[in-house]
Amino acid sequence: MGFEDLQHNFLTGRIEDLVKWARRNSVWPATFGLACCAIEMMSVGAADYDISRLGMEVFRASPRQADLMVVAGRVSQKMAPVLRQVYDQMMEPKWVISMGVCASTGGMFNNYAIVQGVDQIVPVDVYAPGCPPSPETLLHAILTLHEKIRTGEITRRPGSSLPAGEQATGGWVPTVPDAVRVATPR
Repeated sequence: MGFEDLQHNFLTGRIEDLVKWARRNSVWPATFGLACCAIEMMSVGAADYDISRLGMEVFRASPRQADLMVVAGRVSQKMAPVLRQVYDQMMEPKWVISMGVCASTGGMFNNYAIVQGVDQIVPVDVYAPGCPPSPETLLHAILTLHEKIRTGEITRRPGSSLPAGEQATGGWVPTVPDAVRVATPR
């Protein structure tokens, strides 16, 4: 008996592929725009680029409703704990796109006030280079993330296994100077 002799239509597939398809086509981003890269991120949601065709038309203001964080711009030392708190409040599975050279490496701000790479605070899945990156670059990063979701494991986040007793801080340790001189140098 062949397929043409069957009286009913049916669809076969692995449940894992169905879950990956659903996750890939319903990624809801949380906005974390910190600098000029946020303008480019906002333009991706406009009519010219229209990320609603990728299932991402709604930028969520609540981290509990989002599963993608787009870190757009430089992250200061004061903002780092807030960024980590927002990341921890997001639902699993969660992904992070580091948008721009300032978010990825600190950019031209090589000083004590700026975190030299957001990957010191949260695990980054995709980097979008540029200063500021164009909307096309962010779209490419989103499509790269979709490919990672399609080909990745669905049961656990890569790098999520922590040794016993270690806190989930993403390797971020706030730096505190030993002494601060307020007076003018001699």
